[in-house]
Amino acid sequence: AARAGSAVALEPAAALAARVAGKYPNVRTIVADGLPFHEAGGSDAQELGALVAAGVAYLRALTDAGLDVEAAAGQLEFRLAATADQFSTIAKLRAARRLWARVAEVCGFTSPMRQHAVTSPAMLTRRDPWVNMLRTTVACFGAGVGGADAVTVLPFDAAIGKPDAFAARIARNTHAVLLEESKLAGVADPAGGSWYVEKLTDDLAHAAWAEFTAIEGEGGVVASLDSGALAGRLAATWEKRSSRIATRRDPLTGVSEFPNLAEKPVVRAPAPVFAEGGLPRHRYAEGFEALRDASDAYLASHGSRPKIFLATLGPVAAHTARAGFAANLFQAGGIEAVNPGATDDLPGAFRASGARIACLCGTDEAYSTHAADVAASLGAEYVLLAGKGTYDGVDGNVFAGCDALEVLNGLHAKLGVTR
Repeated sequence: AARAGSAVALEPAAALAARVAGKYPNVRTIVADGLPFHEAGGSDAQELGALVAAGVAYLRALTDAGLDVEAAAGQLEFRLAATADQFSTIAKLRAARRLWARVAEVCGFTSPMRQHAVTSPAMLTRRDPWVNMLRTTVACFGAGVGGADAVTVLPFDAAIGKPDAFAARIARNTHAVLLEESKLAGVADPAGGSWYVEKLTDDLAHAAWAEFTAIEGEGGVVASLDSGALAGRLAATWEKRSSRIATRRDPLTGVSEFPNLAEKPVVRAPAPVFAEGGLPRHRYAEGFEALRDASDAYLASHGSRPKIFLATLGPVAAHTARAGFAANLFQAGGIEAVNPGATDDLPGAFRASGARIACLCGTDEAYSTHAADVAASLGAEYVLLAGKGTYDGVDGNVFAGCDALEVLNGLHAKLGVTR
């Protein structure tokens, strides 16, 4: 229901579980999957609440098929997303076990939660995908410390297409290095007793339980999906997360921060297409990567990337900080930043650059003295200023915490860059 938009009959799977339970006690036939809720933009608490609700729905189906509740619980595996936020991942796995232990207490079974952590597909990027190796390593570490029974590390190129042999080998070896060389499994619950982790676990468990009870109050997870109530809450969380990404409060290395316009694209064969029609599947980098894709198309058709001229005021020491900030921001949208360095002829340098838009970069003191005059002298179609402040001839500002995606989309529109 979460993936494809419509629920499937559970009776055949429940009947299979009933046949398997007696013959193969170590086999688990049903996965309660939290990844659809995670990829829809949900918080850790929403993912856990929906995951536990799915587990309870499967318990009901299995007991209706004739299994006792203990055997039914033993047929379940729980799949969770592990992210590059190692402490949140550790707390999520620990909180999940607490939630399921409470369900076990109420329902009368003792089978523990078997956890399968998968490194988050949402956090993977298509641009500068080599950074994904760092993200998945931290996620794998968090999952291991958090007590996952099994961990799947997605290859670093999984967001691009079908992984190649090198990517698959690196993903496999991540486990080996952490287990054999870093001795990750040498201590049970190594984060236990840490005040920060214990508090984070407790807060997350309470928030997730509130989400679980809300879903149950709506008639269970399938009914909540059918009504749109759960999807609405996930969408609201994604909107907040998107705002943090757009303003770069949640930075994406290689995408929204430190992008490399000259990077060589990683090309892979298309990956299999999975069921669609249910909850949306987001990646955190998708907004910035759409801009980069549009820039690539512009480069292919025009022979050069869209440009912006950095009107650097004063000596290098005076303008370099804001020029570097501005260049980083513009390149995140695939816009080449032309920096003339220290020059006494900014209008001439602007004309020579071939740019139509400019961004003033300097100190606040330089702005108060020269911003209006320089803006007027350039003859640019649109003038931005790196920093805050209103000056004659300046049409907008870029600064730490501004909505970078909004700025970049606006510049694409002004420069005629289309998707």
